[in-house]
Amino acid sequence: MYKLSPSILAADFSKLGEEIKAVADAGAEYIHIDVMDGVFVPSISLGMPVIQSVRKITDKIFDVHLMITEPERYIKDFVKCGADIITVHFETLKYPGKVIEDIKAMGVKVGLSINPETSVQAVLPYLPQLDMVLIMTVRPGFGGQEYIGYCTEKVSTLRKHITEHGFNTDIEVDGGINTTTIETVLEAGANVIVMGSSIFKGNISENMKKYTEILNKWESAKADKEAL
Repeated sequence: MYKLSPSILAADFSKLGEEIKAVADAGAEYIHIDVMDGVFVPSISLGMPVIQSVRKITDKIFDVHLMITEPERYIKDFVKCGADIITVHFETLKYPGKVIEDIKAMGVKVGLSINPETSVQAVLPYLPQLDMVLIMTVRPGFGGQEYIGYCTEKVSTLRKHITEHGFNTDIEVDGGINTTTIETVLEAGANVIVMGSSIFKGNISENMKKYTEILNKWESAKADKEAL
């Protein structure tokens, strides 16, 4: 299934609740929440109190992306405050398999993310344990960056491996996705699309409608192909 995951990092924080409700009402199934610690990435962003507060606004899936060092210290806390999917960065983990198991043991879905410079081969040993792989298509830490073209091949390589081995793992992409690049990542095999500025800048409802229609088109084409 193709899904949009609007990133609230690009929302207007003075009316965060309203904007989360707007994307939810417009059909978003996921809400992407970037947590940055100022160590693994230069920026500092949303923490647990904010997640706990906005959890009251919607029952949509909270897609929590931890761009932090030693994320294993906080797994229980993020689950308690409302995370439904917790994605950790391969680059921050000493024992990825153990952290993945610990997240799954908390009863939430688990994702593993890689930065643009990290080979997709890094995640392959963990695919049987993963619900999702997040391929960063910009360098993490800042919104509004341009899509890094060589990441397309990483998406297609990963999709090929998932298909060949019969896994049911989602591929999420995050960074620089807009009207030009969304078709590129969909063609490569991504199915969960994180979008920040493209959704929250301008008319949220109209933006959601535009990109939802694109995903629906791909969903329909996929169904037609499978029916042959």
